[in-house]
Amino acid sequence: MRLVTIGAALLGLAALSVTPTPASAQQPTIQRKLLLTQDLPIAGHQIVMAAVEIPAGGREGRHTHPGALVVYIQEGVLTFDYEGKPTTTYKAGDSFYVEAGKIHEGINKGTSPVKAIAAFVVEKGKPLTTQVP
Repeated sequence: MRLVTIGAALLGLAALSVTPTPASAQQPTIQRKLLLTQDLPIAGHQIVMAAVEIPAGGREGRHTHPGALVVYIQEGVLTFDYEGKPTTTYKAGDSFYVEAGKIHEGINKGTSPVKAIAAFVVEKGKPLTTQVP
């Protein structure tokens, strides 16, 4: 039964994470690829890891996550707007943390793609990302 539950969760998250996600009709497409979904010893929680690519000129759109997020920038330069904090720029080799429920957006103002690894600690069954107007 546990394998069925994990399999169903993987399929649901894979559909969300692998599908290209445009921030708007005019923006280049953001690519997200599911790398790992693993139940945690914290009841009802899991970790989800994804590879994210934001093309030159792309932006994620303002959004939130239901749990904590840790991001590691592999390539490129990311401009990061975060609710209640000054806009920050992260480059290859940098990492940062985002609190659950905080509105934020990654923007690629450069001429080459931004590639990152994102790890989410979330409650099972909640949407990984919620767009904010």
